[in-house]
Amino acid sequence: MQKLNALFSPYVLKGKTVKNRFAVPAMVANYCTEGGDATEQYISYHEAKAKGGWGLIITEDYAVDPVGRGFKNVAGLWDDAQIESHSALPPRLHKHGAVVLAQIYHAGRQTSSAVIGGTPVAPSPIQCPFGMEIPKELTVDEINKIISQFGDTALRAKKCGFDGVEIHGGHGYLVAQFMSLYSNKRVDEFGGSLENRLKFPLGIVKDIRAKCGDDFIIGFRMSMDEVIEGGRTLLDSLAIVQELEAAGVDIIHASAGVYASADAIVPPSYTAHGWIADFAAQAKKVCEIPVIAVGRINDPRVANSIIASGKADFVGMARASLTDPAMPNKAIEGKFEDIRTCIGCNHGCLGLLFGNFPIKCVLNPELGKEHKGLPEKAASPKKIAIVGAGPAGLTAAIYGAKLGHSVTVFEKGERGGGQLYLAAIPPSKGEIAAFTRWQLTQIDKLGVEIKYNTEACADMLSSGGFEHIFVATGVVAADIPIPGTDLPNVVSAADVLSGKVQVGGNVVVIGGGGVGAETANHLGVHLKNVAIIEAGPAIAPDKPLAPRWQLLRQLEGRGVHVLTNTTVAEIQADSVLVKAANGTMPIPCDSVVLAVGSVPNNALAKQLEAKSLNFSVIGDADKVAGILEATEAAYEAVISL
Repeated sequence: MQKLNALFSPYVLKGKTVKNRFAVPAMVANYCTEGGDATEQYISYHEAKAKGGWGLIITEDYAVDPVGRGFKNVAGLWDDAQIESHSALPPRLHKHGAVVLAQIYHAGRQTSSAVIGGTPVAPSPIQCPFGMEIPKELTVDEINKIISQFGDTALRAKKCGFDGVEIHGGHGYLVAQFMSLYSNKRVDEFGGSLENRLKFPLGIVKDIRAKCGDDFIIGFRMSMDEVIEGGRTLLDSLAIVQELEAAGVDIIHASAGVYASADAIVPPSYTAHGWIADFAAQAKKVCEIPVIAVGRINDPRVANSIIASGKADFVGMARASLTDPAMPNKAIEGKFEDIRTCIGCNHGCLGLLFGNFPIKCVLNPELGKEHKGLPEKAASPKKIAIVGAGPAGLTAAIYGAKLGHSVTVFEKGERGGGQLYLAAIPPSKGEIAAFTRWQLTQIDKLGVEIKYNTEACADMLSSGGFEHIFVATGVVAADIPIPGTDLPNVVSAADVLSGKVQVGGNVVVIGGGGVGAETANHLGVHLKNVAIIEAGPAIAPDKPLAPRWQLLRQLEGRGVHVLTNTTVAEIQADSVLVKAANGTMPIPCDSVVLAVGSVPNNALAKQLEAKSLNFSVIGDADKVAGILEATEAAYEAVISL
C-alpha cells in the first residue's frame, strides 16, 4: 500500500507548521448557543478531529453580525462578550498539533427572518432563488460598517488564540454576492465593474490585516464556478485569485456553487470524487500562495494523489471528518480497512442543518456526542444476542463488544448489511457497501461471531442463556389493496435489486419514494423503458435536497416517465390501469415492480415478550426509518444497558 508521503508532508503557512495536508473545511454544526457562544459539545466536536490527526482545521462560520447568521445556533464573534467561551477552543486543538483558523462570514440574503429576526440584507434587493424573501439593499455606509465588522471579528478570533481566519467568499454568501454579477446589480462604487465588485472583499482583507498584523493567517474560500446562470465562472475567479493574493491573502480555498446550486457546494454520491480538484490546480497556476482542493474527497489515497500531482497544497474533506474524525491517524498507520468512509448521502449533515437542527452522521453515531465520551467498559458484562445483521444490528454488536459484553449475532440470510445491501445496488450508491464492509471488519476484529443462515427464535434464544436480546429483524413488505398483485409479472423492488428476478423491457414501478425512484434508476441503467406511478405530488420526497436533485436528473436523462398524483386501480397481465385527474388509462408493460413501502418485522419481539425475556427492539424492526435512526437507536440502546 502506498505510503501517502505527499499527504503527510508538513507545510509552513505564515510561520505556522501544518503537520500534514489534511484539512477540515468549515461546516456549521449548530452546536453553539443561539447567542453564538461556544459549548463543550462544540469544542469537543472539533477536538476529536485534532486528536484524529487533521493538520489544518477551519472551524465553522463565525458570524460577524447577528443579522449575518445563516442558522440559529451558528458560532459568533460579533461581540467582545463572546471571546471568553471561544477562547477555550484553540488551545484544545493546538494541544494535538493542529493549526486552527476561524471561518468568518455574513450570510447576506442567504438566510431568513425566522433565523435573524429581521429582513436579510444584500448588495441588491434580489431574492435568492433558494429563499423566500426579498433582501434589503445595503447602503454604502452599511457596507463600510460590515467591512469593519469583519476586521473586528478577526481581531476577536486572534484574541481567542486562533492562528488566523478564513473569509467565506464562496457559496453565495454576502462576500460572494458582492463579487458576482449573479447577485450584485449595483451601479455605485460597489457594483458594475470587476474592480468595483472587488472593493468589498479587498476592503475586508485590508481591514483584517490592519487590525491583526502581518503574522496572522488570512484565508479566502471562494466558489471558482458558481454553477448558476449569470454566475461567476472559473476564468472570472482566476482573475480574482490574483487580486486576492496581491491584497495579502495567504491561502485560497477553491470550492463551487451557491445555494441555488447546492449540490455543487455539498455534492452527493452522484458526483465524482474530487470533481473540482482541477479548479484548485488552475488557481495554483496563477498564484504563489497555497491552495486547498475540496469536493467529495473521502479517501486519503485520493487526497494523496491530488497533492502528489501538484493540483493543490491541502485537501479539504469536510464530511469525511464527520464520518471518521480519526482518518489521518488511521491512514498514517496503514489501517485503511478501519477508515469509515463518507457515502455522500447528506441525510444527517445537510439534511438536519437546513432544518436548523444540530448535525449528525448516519454512519457515526458518536458525532455530536464527543463531549459525553464513550462509556467505560461494563462493570458486569452481559451475554448478548443480536438478531439481524443489518446496520442497526451490526452497530449494536460493535459497541456491545467495545463495552466488554459477549456478543453473538444471528442472521437468517447469507450476508450482512440488511437493507443497505440493496441500497448499494442502484447507480452512484455503491459506496454504501463500503460501510457494511467496514462494520463487518470491525465485527471480525472485535471477535464477534455472526451465525449466518440462522433464523433465531424465542426458544433458541431462551435456551442460549442470553441476558439481553437486541431485535434488529428489519422490515417486511407492506400489503397493498390493489387487484392483481399476485400475478406472475409482479415482483418486489427487493427482488429486482438483489438480482433474484429478471424483468421485461417495459416496466412500471408502483411507488415513487426513495426505494421506487432508485429502483427505476437501476432499471434505466439496464436499458429498460420505465414508468413510475406515485400517488403523491412528487417522487423521492424523503431524500435530502442535493441527492434528490441529482437523482431526478439521472431519471430524466434515462427517459424514465414519472406520473405523480396518480393511483393504481388494477394490475393486469400486460398493463397497469391508473387513475389521474384526467381520467383512467392503461399503461402497457411486461413487468410491474412494487415499491410501496415496508412495515416493521417484529414477530420475534412478540415471542420474546411472551417468554418474559429481556430485549430491545432497534432499527426498522421498531420503526421504519433511515440509516441515521437505525445506527443512532442501536448505539443509544447498547450504551444504556
